[in-house]
Amino acid sequence: MQRIITIERFIIEREHEIPGATGEFSKLLTDIALAAKIVWREVSKAGLVDIIGSTGKVNISGDVVQKLDEFANEIFINVMQKGGHLCVMASEESKGLIEIPEELAKGKYVLVFDHLDGSSNIDVNVSIGSIFGIFRRVTPSGKGTEEDVLQPGRNLVAAGYVVYGSSTIFVYTTGNGVHGFTLDPSIGEFLLSHENIRIPKKGDIYSVNEGYYERWDENMKRFINYLKAEDKATGRPYKLRYVGTLVADFHRTLLYGGIFMYPGDTKNPEGKLRLIYEAAPLAYVVEKAGGRASNGFQNILDIKPTSLHQRTPLFIGSEEDVKLAEKFLQGKAED
Repeated sequence: MQRIITIERFIIEREHEIPGATGEFSKLLTDIALAAKIVWREVSKAGLVDIIGSTGKVNISGDVVQKLDEFANEIFINVMQKGGHLCVMASEESKGLIEIPEELAKGKYVLVFDHLDGSSNIDVNVSIGSIFGIFRRVTPSGKGTEEDVLQPGRNLVAAGYVVYGSSTIFVYTTGNGVHGFTLDPSIGEFLLSHENIRIPKKGDIYSVNEGYYERWDENMKRFINYLKAEDKATGRPYKLRYVGTLVADFHRTLLYGGIFMYPGDTKNPEGKLRLIYEAAPLAYVVEKAGGRASNGFQNILDIKPTSLHQRTPLFIGSEEDVKLAEKFLQGKAED
């Protein structure tokens, strides 16, 4: 009989492999899993209750706030701030830092998150998700500051994402392997379903919004044209797959290989994805699975953010495909 392993059991078993572990980090991860379950519960019945549609508000990134968006952000904040493991949080939805209330205990970790990625797809029942990253604080004690949040992705101690789709899957890494857990709704538990995920070194799928083609620079256009050209020797043409939800497109890329791209363009030179809440956590995941993430010129994990809502172009996926993209973007590749 196959051994059934819940995410809580898996986290605890891995904790025992770390000398001096106190359990604080494990509890932090299980709290994130709990927040994801609560969000899943509302996502799964969104069409039946008054939780779809716009709130009429616009967030710090200039996006229209959906009702489920607002709900998910509040769930993550309420679940995570009471555990005593965090000194501060920061969210894609919130303008400034999310401080831990004075009356609550402060911990040694920092949580950054995109509570509901792909929220524009909510009303049409397309997969959406959540993304998170965890840092150790750099300030000595007390209330967390921007210094604790504005760290390069290379400093992450854990990162992951959740996809709310035909099934709900929680994928995370603490630096030693990338593991996926699928939610069994009948028992309300995330069960180990994808142990030690490894991304193929090279894929045959590319994922990008080609509707912005005319806004791209010539090097980006050349790369897309290269991927679409017929050449059996190099395994071309690549297949185009694009959901329009970052975590859904990334999850497919992680499992099957290839490259996801959100480049800068004439309208948005730095692209639209947030470095801290989206790009860096997923870059950490993909690198621990054997892949690569870049802004076209620099490894995403090596970029030190200078502001909470800094944006970045993103090229993420199989190592060989991302390196090839970098060659084109830097003008070093031949068609």
